Amino acid sequence: MARITVEDCLSQIGNENRFSLIHLAIERVKQHRKGAPFLVKCKNKEIVSTLREIASGQVDFTTIKKFVAPKEDAPTPIAQKGDEQPEQVSL
Repeated sequence: MARITVEDCLSQIGNENRFSLIHLAIERVKQHRKGAPFLVKCKNKEIVSTLREIASGQVDFTTIKKFVAPKEDAPTPIAQKGDEQPEQVSL
């Protein structure tokens, strides 16, 4: 069974700053939660799958912005308080 390590990810992104790695991983997890597909096949939780994407070299700071979630149909606007039309009263 292969294990993913932080060192694998750091060596791929070319940065020894773990704080930067965390920001990259969080950004990618947010993309997954919005519907972006995973780039690697695995049965792990989303954070481990994200680290696997980074360790494989498919996700880094230069490519993170090109991975976006598929556009959904435009949601119907939710009526806000005060948006109701005043009822017309007939006398």
